[in-house]
Amino acid sequence: MFTGIVEELGRVASLDGPRLRIEAETVLADVELGASIAVNGCCLTVVDWGDDWWMADVSDETFRRTSLGSLHPGDVVNLERPVRLEDRLGGHLVQGHVDAVGEVVVSAPDLRVRMPESLLRYVVEKGSITVDGVSLTVVDVLDDGFTVAVIPHTSDVTTLGRRRPGDAVNLEVDVMAKYAERLLSGFVSGSQENIDGA
Repeated sequence: MFTGIVEELGRVASLDGPRLRIEAETVLADVELGASIAVNGCCLTVVDWGDDWWMADVSDETFRRTSLGSLHPGDVVNLERPVRLEDRLGGHLVQGHVDAVGEVVVSAPDLRVRMPESLLRYVVEKGSITVDGVSLTVVDVLDDGFTVAVIPHTSDVTTLGRRRPGDAVNLEVDVMAKYAERLLSGFVSGSQENIDGA
């Protein structure tokens, strides 16, 4: 579990088949084999590391569902370690399980992102959404996506200040909304059937 508060900008050293190598420092402070680190909002498992780098194996499923396959050596990425129970929850609960890839329509500070229609039902004004691993608050919900306000600090310490129209971004909607929908779906369906049958 993550918070969507980026700890460090890392740099892609290489992407060789499924093996991704990233240059970093801060996220390696307490690293161990099998640890999780979110890369642009995608939870990956540490399989090897050195003083200023770490490696992860990226599955075909992850390549299909995220923008990680489009990374190139030198690209900057958002990095975050999982939240610890004693940490403050500065963002919102983020799983690191990317729901879809969106497209930047308008750059920060008034970031506008196009997203798949199937996910729009989980996006609400003043609700939380994760863009490339960054916890953000939705300003407006649009017919094809949403807008968020990106403050200068966030632009400086994450990749969001570098994103341009047409760029792909990883999106994770609020997991609480998905759970609520799942829990209520049987009740709502049953209620509708009772109304229709009455």
